[in-house]
Amino acid sequence: MTTPDAPRPASLGQVLRERWDLVLVIGLGGALGSLGRWGVAGAMPHSGADFPWSTLLVNVLGSFLLGSVTVLVGEVWPRQRYLRPFVGVGLLGGFTTFSTYALDARGAHAAGSPAVAMSALVLTLMLAIPAAWAGLRLTRTMVRRRP
Repeated sequence: MTTPDAPRPASLGQVLRERWDLVLVIGLGGALGSLGRWGVAGAMPHSGADFPWSTLLVNVLGSFLLGSVTVLVGEVWPRQRYLRPFVGVGLLGGFTTFSTYALDARGAHAAGSPAVAMSALVLTLMLAIPAAWAGLRLTRTMVRRRP
């Protein structure tokens, strides 16, 4: 149920007209992040039955970096309009890939390697969530030690 005073959600066209600069910054960061992930996948290729090490690497590293960026944007440079959209949403959003993570697991299962599929699913969660926490803690500790 909506109230009469509730603001109407903006349309996609309105968002693009009013925040085109942020859309551009996010798109640029996303393109760079996607190229980085593509490079890692090219350096560490795998078949459907093999463990997807490149996907695990980008998701764990990206989670760690996103934890760090969260502290930097929130506590060190809170007034930087483009930092979070560029690095957090665009660059790291394009670098990490939880859709590929799900497809890799499905592909391993379909290729007759259910143990690989399950280990990829579980290992990614077991490493990515602590990596994000470690990025937050380590960066916060380093920021507080600054003179």
